[in-house]
Order: sequence, then structure tokens, then C-alpha cells
Amino acid sequence: MPVRVGANKTAKPVPSQLSELGRAFWSECKYRGGAKVFGEAEPADYLYQIREGAVRTCKQFSDGRRQIGAFHLPGDIFGAEDGGVHRFTAEAIVNTTVWVAKRQSLFARLAKSDIAAANNVRHLVTRTLEHVENHLLLLGRRNSLEKVVAFLLEVDRRLGQPDVMVLPMGRRDIADYLGMTLETVSRSLSVFRDERILSFRETNRKIVLHDRSKLAERVCQPDPERR
Repeated sequence: MPVRVGANKTAKPVPSQLSELGRAFWSECKYRGGAKVFGEAEPADYLYQIREGAVRTCKQFSDGRRQIGAFHLPGDIFGAEDGGVHRFTAEAIVNTTVWVAKRQSLFARLAKSDIAAANNVRHLVTRTLEHVENHLLLLGRRNSLEKVVAFLLEVDRRLGQPDVMVLPMGRRDIADYLGMTLETVSRSLSVFRDERILSFRETNRKIVLHDRSKLAERVCQPDPERR
């Protein structure tokens, strides 16, 4: 169960329609990087929206492998389930602040009296489903370079195409999201760096995309590993 750490009336606005979703039902919770937000098979009683930070949803397999199903960034809603339990574990990637609402109470309120807010919730949940669909398309890319290109362009778009793209996730997370090895992710990023399509600032998580068009063109080019 999430722990309330502050009254939502004093919270800063999140970059989304949160202000229209019935604030009386939302509480603010904070999680340190690496902390579990909820676990697989736990009751799906709450709905979450990220205010600051980032969350990954993942499955851990018995052989030690991990598959990351989604990265949730500021403004995203997560935790919505068709059934009564969560299908994935959710973990804060970095120190993260989320808004939390009791799902049953929120949906009951929206169903009764707040059509605009209900539409906004539906829009945000639909956006989450679009991220899932994009992930499936990404995994269907033919080679490693295409997968890394698609990942970079997707995160760049979701962050608003900043001058410096600050990735909350590390390369191990990226590898587990793309179904690749850590070494292959690093090698692919080095290819784009050597071609001066991108560069790193201070750390490997700060990336400058110098030519987005040229980067996108790489989706249709062969992977050097297969030559």
C-alpha cells in the first residue's frame, strides 16, 4: 500500500491533465530509486501518475532473466489493470514522486459527475496502451541498431525533443527493455557516436541527438553485425 507523504493541495502541477482528474482523490507518494511501487500478483487497488522521476514495469523469470515491459515517464498513468491483480512489478528507476488514487473511488466519482476528467483519464490510459504497442513494434525490428534507434526516437519524442536528452534508465534497463545484451546496446550507441549522429554529455545518460533525420534513416539500413 502506498504511503501518503504530502497533501495534494500543495503539490506542484504535473505536465498532464492531472489537475482535472478530481484532486480530492489523489495523494502524493515518494519512492527512492530501486524501490518497489507494487509487485506482480499484488491487488491492483490504486492508480498511479508520475509527477517526477520514472518507473519501470517488469517481470523476473526463474532463470534470472528480466523483461522490462514499459518505462513510465512524467505525466504517464500506470497501474491500470483489467483484472484485480497486477501482472507486472513496478519499480522506481530514480527518486520518483507519484500521485496515487484509490482506483474504485476515482472511477466511481468520474462515472457519476466528471465527464471531462473521465475523458482525460481515458486519454492517458490510451496513451499507455500506445506505449505498449510501440514496444511490440520495437521488439519486431530486424536488428539491434534498428531497436536502439526506435528506442532513442521514442524517448526523445516523449521527453519533448530536448536539446539534451537525459535518460532516467541505464543501459542494463535499456537492454532488458529491448531484449538485447548490455554489450550490444553499448556497441550500438558507440556506432552512432562514431558517426557523429549523437554525443554524450558528462555521463552516458545525457545524450545529444545531432541529426534526428539521419538517425531515423538507420532503421532501413543493414546492421554491421550481420555483414
